[in-house]
Amino acid sequence: MKAAVVTTFGAPLELLDLPIPTPGAGEVLVRVRASGVCHTDLHAARGDWPDKPALPIIPGHEAVGEVVEIGERVTSVAVGDRVGVPWLHRACGNCEACLSGWETLCPQQQRSGYDVAGGFAEYVVADAAYVAHIPHGIDFLHAAPLICAGLTVYKGLRMVDAKPGDWVVVSGIGGLGHLAVQYAAAMGFQVIATDIDETKLDLAASLGATMTINAKKVDPAGYIHRQIGGAHGALVTAVSTAAFGQALGMMRPGGTVVLNGVPPGSFSVNIYDLVMRAITMRGSIVGTRHDLSRALALAAQRNIRPTVHPADLSSINAILEKMANWPMPGRVVLEFP
Repeated sequence: MKAAVVTTFGAPLELLDLPIPTPGAGEVLVRVRASGVCHTDLHAARGDWPDKPALPIIPGHEAVGEVVEIGERVTSVAVGDRVGVPWLHRACGNCEACLSGWETLCPQQQRSGYDVAGGFAEYVVADAAYVAHIPHGIDFLHAAPLICAGLTVYKGLRMVDAKPGDWVVVSGIGGLGHLAVQYAAAMGFQVIATDIDETKLDLAASLGATMTINAKKVDPAGYIHRQIGGAHGALVTAVSTAAFGQALGMMRPGGTVVLNGVPPGSFSVNIYDLVMRAITMRGSIVGTRHDLSRALALAAQRNIRPTVHPADLSSINAILEKMANWPMPGRVVLEFP
């Protein structure tokens, strides 16, 4: 099978011909039809994070396709099923995090494209208990980004603790943010989209944003307070540290800021302001299997679709280079005919 492999951090991925893997007990083999390219894949290829993957590794955690082989003791998945292979490859199932519904915080978890081989390949092995069944009506090309980007913002928006009719900011209208606008609108929120790119803001408006703000031209915190007295919540998907501090300033008293983006560096927090206005700030990573099933169901019900840019596996290095210099609106998705 053809696969893109990280062999050295910071170097171009190598396009290799590798043997098709064999699923073990409890596992399935998926013929990949599409695989989204996430900013996390760039971090994995560069070794940006303290917890680095062991090399060599095949990145990719938004793979979708058909099950072509099942291992022993697999009963929940059948050959021919349309499935997605998410970031959470496997968790222990027995620790406090797993037993309390936070399997994504399991200290023994394995992650697709980071700890185990991922979806930048024609075939990928997945744990049958952790794959997601793709609803009818969503094709592979548009399903792939929902497996990570869609799930991540769906979970993040739930953690904002907002109610229908509340004002919720989506900061950063990239691969995550453009889906967050759609999910937020589907949840009944009044959506404020902020970015520094007019093209992305136009996209946000077309996807359901009630208000758009170019943070390069206008102070978003001041503008939001003047217009509506502050937002009830915010989901920060931007890869700029400046956006994190801005989001706190946008809140009305009692608001909640949820952090999805993971840019390098840190940002300062005015502790007095945080305490006196009772602002909640929390991080949110990808959701659980239950979250993923609900996110996919909502996408099918409300016609939530990512803006996709189809590409071939052979162009993966050019894609990552472009992503590093300027995140593209929507999501690049590798297709495997």
